[in-house]
Amino acid sequence: MSSKPEMRFKAGSITATIWKNEQETGEKRFSYYTVSLDRNYRDKNGSWQKTNSMRINDLPKAALVLNKAYDYLATKQEESAA
Repeated sequence: MSSKPEMRFKAGSITATIWKNEQETGEKRFSYYTVSLDRNYRDKNGSWQKTNSMRINDLPKAALVLNKAYDYLATKQEESAA
């Protein structure tokens, strides 16, 4: 994975991060994207933590940022095909 994300979408404490990956197989090199979904929260000591577990109230925000990530990637794919 790249050390810097391609794009990040955030709604409250929920973040969808798009990563651009490159792979080489023989003489062929290609790129593909992955999306990570995280929820930020403060632990009992007040330190910020990150998890990929969602609570029921997080699901609408998760759906929103995932839809934004999908729109971004679908648009990017259409532009590269044109």
